[in-house]
Amino acid sequence: MFPETAQRLKTAAPLFSHAAFLTDLKRLSAHGGARRHLTVGRCLTAKVPPPRKPRERVEIPGLEMVTYGERMHYVPGLAKPAPQHWERDYKDPRYYKSPPAHEMRLYKDKPCYMFNQRTSALEGVRQAAWLTKTQVIPGLPAQLLSLAENPENQIPDQDERVQNAIKHARFWDTTEDRPRKEKYSNTLLLNLLHLCATLQCSHPALGRRMLAENYSLATTWKRGEDLLQIRGQNGLLLNSTDPLPQMSGKQEVADTADHVLDAFYPVSPTIDLQKVHVYKEEVNHTGFRDDYPYPHAHTLYFLESADPRCKLRPEQFRTKMIMFTFGNALARAHKLYGTRPQRLLDRPVTVQSVGTNGRIFQFMVFQLNTTDLSGDDGIKNQMWLEEDVELYDFAKVRPLIKKKQVKIPAGLAGYKPEAFSKFLALYLHGAV
Repeated sequence: MFPETAQRLKTAAPLFSHAAFLTDLKRLSAHGGARRHLTVGRCLTAKVPPPRKPRERVEIPGLEMVTYGERMHYVPGLAKPAPQHWERDYKDPRYYKSPPAHEMRLYKDKPCYMFNQRTSALEGVRQAAWLTKTQVIPGLPAQLLSLAENPENQIPDQDERVQNAIKHARFWDTTEDRPRKEKYSNTLLLNLLHLCATLQCSHPALGRRMLAENYSLATTWKRGEDLLQIRGQNGLLLNSTDPLPQMSGKQEVADTADHVLDAFYPVSPTIDLQKVHVYKEEVNHTGFRDDYPYPHAHTLYFLESADPRCKLRPEQFRTKMIMFTFGNALARAHKLYGTRPQRLLDRPVTVQSVGTNGRIFQFMVFQLNTTDLSGDDGIKNQMWLEEDVELYDFAKVRPLIKKKQVKIPAGLAGYKPEAFSKFLALYLHGAV
């Protein structure tokens, strides 16, 4: 500190002015002095202390340092012993350390590419179609949509009850001003499933089904020279004692051999898939025991906001639906026909899926025709996909007012019954 600044600080308070203090700080900065933050802490100035450099230990053979490690207590003048790793003679899961990957029993040199419930595929539906060797057909089959058009298969007061289910999920089933998407999307899905289940009196086959949640799926297949696996939990699964009928005839299945799969070169087909070297080969498990009375997967129900830590875009969300629907069908085919690749299945395996974010629905029907997925030629699988079907336009707790005009009224607006008709058609498939 300069002598003039010290003299001013020693004098009376009226002689020490703010302008003089700023002048001294400028003089300190001009002479190379460090500018100090006198009224702001380190946490607010976002300054982190530099990391301490570890002291380098020099070991010279024959000149080992004399330590007090053998005496078991501190001795002045002797060096501190180096810490040694202590191995417990018992297993403690809190301090378990896994061995290196190359020392594990299941380690393999050939990598395996895994798809799980948090995978966000870059190319979306095109990538899923290539990985599963599938022909994508836009729209749902006509014979499936005709199920909900029959008045005998409709629910009494259907539109009114569906609108009440939407209002229950968006307005009534909450104590908050505005419910979260994770809550109302799950409530709406359960409400719609409950409405569909009321048709059990007129359709007894609906009673031979069971809902399962948080089950784990694992299946393996080869695509070209790559080994692929689907593992993880995918959502709510509707199981049935009877398999779903196939959607395409033998001639339509044979015509899929002429279909050419979309390529997205130079992007790798396995991009964004988890690459692992520790895995089990030829793992195949449907998530249920062999004596489970509902062995056939009927429909998978996905929620876009099921995992708040992993939010997928609509294209990647549809990819997730395709992959896990294919995985359930492939796992069932392996149980029926074995793990050896079959060029053409005697009876194709059909599995459906429905995805929603609480307002927009995605509908899909997947038919597994072959388990020979290594090459691009031959019979291919089929998939019917209906994208972005809106159930309603708005569900506002408060009206939207702009320039003193009500643009969107409070309550439910823009209900579209066609979306629930497709939802009901997929539910009734196999029971009518």
